[in-house]
Amino acid sequence: MTRSSGVRVALLAHCHHPIAEPFAGGLEAHTSLLADELVRRGHQVTLFAKAGSRSRARVQPVIDRSFIAGDAPDATGVDQSDAIVDRGMTRAAAAVHAGTFDVVLNNSLNPVPYAAYSALPMLTILHTPATLVRVNAVIEDPSWRPADQHAFVAVSAVTAADWQRRLTAATVGCIPNGIDLNHWAPRAARRTMTAGARPPHAVWAARITPEKGLPIAIAAARAAGFQLEFCGPVADRDHFRDDIEPLLGDDVRYVGHLDHRRLPRFLRRGDVFVASPQWDEPFGLSLVEAMACGTPVAALPRGAAAEVVGRDGGVLAADLTVGALAQAMVEAARLERLRVRHSVGRFAMDAMVDAYETLMLDLVRLGVRDDRVGAEVA
Repeated sequence: MTRSSGVRVALLAHCHHPIAEPFAGGLEAHTSLLADELVRRGHQVTLFAKAGSRSRARVQPVIDRSFIAGDAPDATGVDQSDAIVDRGMTRAAAAVHAGTFDVVLNNSLNPVPYAAYSALPMLTILHTPATLVRVNAVIEDPSWRPADQHAFVAVSAVTAADWQRRLTAATVGCIPNGIDLNHWAPRAARRTMTAGARPPHAVWAARITPEKGLPIAIAAARAAGFQLEFCGPVADRDHFRDDIEPLLGDDVRYVGHLDHRRLPRFLRRGDVFVASPQWDEPFGLSLVEAMACGTPVAALPRGAAAEVVGRDGGVLAADLTVGALAQAMVEAARLERLRVRHSVGRFAMDAMVDAYETLMLDLVRLGVRDDRVGAEVA
């Protein structure tokens, strides 16, 4: 089978949110980009996802649009979110097995695919730290082994190493996330600061949840003398009401949940992009998007931040304190914007999809070879 002939791909999405703009997070944006690009390359892609998803691929809804993760109690008040998503993934597996797919591309974060597709080639992309309790329960069971035609890759080296410690029955590779660099054009130059000019401008973009650390970013911006604008979906309304709203003011402003048409313009306005995760962020797609816009990053040293920012994309804080992040903001804002932009060439969409495509085709060939061997033995 040649690359130009195309393959029939079952792409399993994470079903907590539709794959549609404005994206709920980086995983949804990644799934959308991947589906569209595989279709553009001539593959037949079916996207198994939450209802309301939009894609160049054929969309097969497996979860109702009304489902809200964390808000699905049964008659006893026990949340049934996991069970609902599991049933959706089981329906997807039934449809895949009843169809004529060549390969499964698993972007789901769900335990069902680890056992449901043992007879099919499958590439699993690991987007989180190795903290998925229900997935870990499957892969650490002594009776479980991945099929020969299964492969696993993580989105950063630090995430791959984390999963490799748990996924001991397989080799975990690394394919960094990519973006369409043409979509994220940079501002030409750093803004020249003059006497009487407005204060330097910082931007922040992420899901608004405690683990993203927005209060830390606000405190650091104020300590450094920056105005701060932030955007993103309010994923935790109690956190927004209790921890964010009291911090708003003339120098700190929420601009809403932006789609990918408006987001580049928002990122370009920043003299610096602030990344303030309170967990080991496995990649940080918004960092790459900001850097592609020429906006240097100031980041807390958590997770894959050092890999993503690199030497030329921004400045890592010396430690996890507000003061260290404020100092990183001041230093990052001095960086030359075109150099920041050039640093993200390694995160080009084409390189990412080329790597996925090569792996998928190898798995398909391996599956065909195994089928032939099985037939000969029989």
